[in-house]
Amino acid sequence: MTTAGPYVYGIVAGDHPLPAELRGVGRPAAPLESLPVGATAAVVSAAPVPLRARRRDLLAHQEVLLRLALDGPTLPMRFGMLAPDAETVREQLRARQDRDLRALERLAGRVEMNVKALPATGALAALVAEEPRIRQLREAAQSHPGYEANVRLGEAVVHALERRAADVAQRIVPELAARAVARATGPKVSEAVLNVSFLVDRQDVMDFRAAVDRMSGRYRDWVELRAAGPLPCYSFAEPEGAPAAAAWTGAFRQPRRHPGTGA
Repeated sequence: MTTAGPYVYGIVAGDHPLPAELRGVGRPAAPLESLPVGATAAVVSAAPVPLRARRRDLLAHQEVLLRLALDGPTLPMRFGMLAPDAETVREQLRARQDRDLRALERLAGRVEMNVKALPATGALAALVAEEPRIRQLREAAQSHPGYEANVRLGEAVVHALERRAADVAQRIVPELAARAVARATGPKVSEAVLNVSFLVDRQDVMDFRAAVDRMSGRYRDWVELRAAGPLPCYSFAEPEGAPAAAAWTGAFRQPRRHPGTGA
């Protein structure tokens, strides 16, 4: 197998255990190595050429980070972070050591929980009952059916569902934030009116999930809540809130296109 790399999964404390059976990306799955520099270390492996975002490799990347986090705080890298050589990784570790140690201390015993809010599906009955404008448009479409009436009704329904979901989403954020150490707003996600991650103490994960479930029931006619986690702490890997990978990207590279592969 042709390889490139090192492929970097994340940063850990220098004495962080590395499970011998844990494997990373590629086929066959690559064994992991630790590149220690002072009090921190990078967890790396060889990477196949071409490196593609195949499902099995995305899952392998995620599994490595989740397993590492069970034994101590881990600063995760996004999928696909390649360094030209091991010395480049060590240079980055030296330059960032104090900052990374502060971030590792902050993440100790904590995980990331992500919550997305989407307009409620199957909420038309509640919408008609509670929104006079929707009720009027629906009655007009029934009494004078036609393309334009249906379009007006459809657009009004979509806008009303989004508005109602957004109103409730903003209401629930403070309730969930009270059960977390920190929160970070994520990027815009298609159809979602809210995408927020929370830094949660590991022992509080069940309570956090239960709170999301209670809110899902309470607001089922307004919003659909989707909780994911525990996740690697991508959103909280820096004390300042920027992803750890951001400071490394300039020194690292994405894998080159491999002739004849279409990668």
